[in-house]
Amino acid sequence: MKTMTCKQLGGACEKEFNANTFDEIGEMSKAHAMEMFQRGDKPHLKAMNEMSELMKSPNAMNAWFNKKRKEFDALPDEQ
Repeated sequence: MKTMTCKQLGGACEKEFNANTFDEIGEMSKAHAMEMFQRGDKPHLKAMNEMSELMKSPNAMNAWFNKKRKEFDALPDEQ
C-alpha cells in the first residue's frame, strides 16, 4: 500500500489516497476531482484547467503520467 496526495497528483489539496497500484490511486484521484468539480471548488477547478491544457499534447500528458507513475513506484510500501 502506498500513499499520494491530491497535490502530488496535480490537484489542489492534501487529501491522501492509499492504494496498491498507480492505476488504483489514479481512479481515487479522478473520483475526488469529480467531487470537487461538482462542488465548484475553485482551487481544484484551477488545477483541472491546468491539467486540461497538458492533455492537449499527448506527449506532454504521457510524460506527466510516466513521471507520476515513477514517483508512485519509488514510494515505500506502507505496512
